[in-house]
Amino acid sequence: MTDTLLIAIAQLNPTVGDVAGNLAKARAARAEAARLGADLVVYPELFISGYPPEDLVLKPAFQAACMRAVEDLAADTADGGPAALVGSPWRDGERLHNAVALVAGGKVETVRFKVDLPNYGPFDEKRVFSAGPLPGPVMVKGVRLGVPICEDIWTDEVTECLMETGAEILLVPNGSPYWRDKPDERVGVAVARVVETHLPLVYVNQVGGQDELVFDGASFGLDADRRLAFQMPAFREDVALVEYVRDGDGWRCARGPMASVPVADEADWQACVLGLRDYVGKNRFPGVVLGLSGGIDSAVVAAMAVDALGPARVHCIMLPYRYTSSESLSDAEACARALGVRYDVVPIAPAVEGFEALLAPLFAGTNRDITEENLQSRTRGTILMAVSNKYGAMVLTTGNKSEMSVGYATLYGDMNGGFNPIKDLYKMQVFALARWRNANRPDGMLGPSGEVIPHNIIAKAPSAELRENQRDEDSLPPYPVLDAVLERLVEHERPIADIVAEGYPADIVRRVESLLRVAEYKRRQAAPGVKITRKNFGRDRRYPITNGFRDPGVPVVFGKSAKARLPQGDRGDF
Repeated sequence: MTDTLLIAIAQLNPTVGDVAGNLAKARAARAEAARLGADLVVYPELFISGYPPEDLVLKPAFQAACMRAVEDLAADTADGGPAALVGSPWRDGERLHNAVALVAGGKVETVRFKVDLPNYGPFDEKRVFSAGPLPGPVMVKGVRLGVPICEDIWTDEVTECLMETGAEILLVPNGSPYWRDKPDERVGVAVARVVETHLPLVYVNQVGGQDELVFDGASFGLDADRRLAFQMPAFREDVALVEYVRDGDGWRCARGPMASVPVADEADWQACVLGLRDYVGKNRFPGVVLGLSGGIDSAVVAAMAVDALGPARVHCIMLPYRYTSSESLSDAEACARALGVRYDVVPIAPAVEGFEALLAPLFAGTNRDITEENLQSRTRGTILMAVSNKYGAMVLTTGNKSEMSVGYATLYGDMNGGFNPIKDLYKMQVFALARWRNANRPDGMLGPSGEVIPHNIIAKAPSAELRENQRDEDSLPPYPVLDAVLERLVEHERPIADIVAEGYPADIVRRVESLLRVAEYKRRQAAPGVKITRKNFGRDRRYPITNGFRDPGVPVVFGKSAKARLPQGDRGDF
């Protein structure tokens, strides 16, 4: 029995499906743990496969590759160095489990299975895994360690079982994705388990982007008295040594890192940048290309792209037409110059007018409407995709959550692209992040400091500039009102009547709800983007496209006095 246990926390960024690459990362982290003198190294949940593996984990060949990798890591431990707790899919007869293996002394000593499989929001584990039995502790250097896996600590059943079967420290491997205020939520859950068990708890989280999810790391420990014992940084990989010592009948953390964790706008910015960086890097794109319109959304996306990839890998293109203002031209150029990116101007008039000429016989006798507006957007999308095809850079889309909610976007136009870092940010959040980034440059950002988004872009009224003197608020409610109503409809599923009772105009609430409903078909065709809110479109909110339900809400009479008219045609209809 020992009175000291040195644990290396391997807060790492795996790639789903890259079993060989993840094993190499695990080996490198174990080598660093050995250098630090660790007795044990702990990896995040399902580290060998990457998290979440989704239906990939159902492939027998993939399961076998993951289990071989665990056995290979186990063989390494014959060198007398640290033992390891490593997460991997594990087949036990006919059942497939989300598992953690203890490897030591050259072999797989024991395996523990996740009990509580989450099946809500972005999680879908009951689809692919079987729940394990209630676990007992594992033994390292004579110390009984409880290993609940992620969701196992969100209720008290598993940790209570571990306490009753003699666990002395709780080590929790996690694949816990980011959304705003999630770190505080995790700590609250961990504190509850510590209070119930009177055991210290070590929370080990994954870091990095995986499709729409971003994992923020921010691993931490709590002593049995609920005090924060150590805190690792957020949004970056790290291997840190923490020392636990026996103190009377229990254990406490004697030393470990104490990093600060970003919150609010800084955390959201870091999440968007990391999600974009990993999506581009893990899918091996050489860089990105986007349309820089002189508006707030494309400017923020360009700044995030430069922070993620560096200016040399970001190509911005202004695609002006007759309705593009001189102000937008100068704002886009100023933004590109501040960011240091390649910037080109490609006028689209010849292409748009060519389409109109081709369609003139078919459209004879009709008036100009949203159709001609969407031709402009689709021309821009075609040009950006051509540049992508020619040079390999991925097109970024730039629609915010407010626009995606109500369908204020054009299919095969401004929705063309491979990834959207602001997809889950409402319009007012985009403005707030622009102001925040102009005043701050966090560590790890590859873009310049200072004003990277010109003040005029933030100050001017938003406009799609698809017709003369157009403003977004000609078609939509003011963004502060729109965002507040959408948050209640999307994040909280509030009935129309309840929102109206809060003081929001009944006609606006009903119109926004209608637009939200009918735009589902567009969102199904949208590029993936970083999850920032509690309920994003895609993994979290899965509504049917064909949907006959209507919230009866409150009676509304639509008339000429309505404060904001509805967008028509492809940019949103009801």
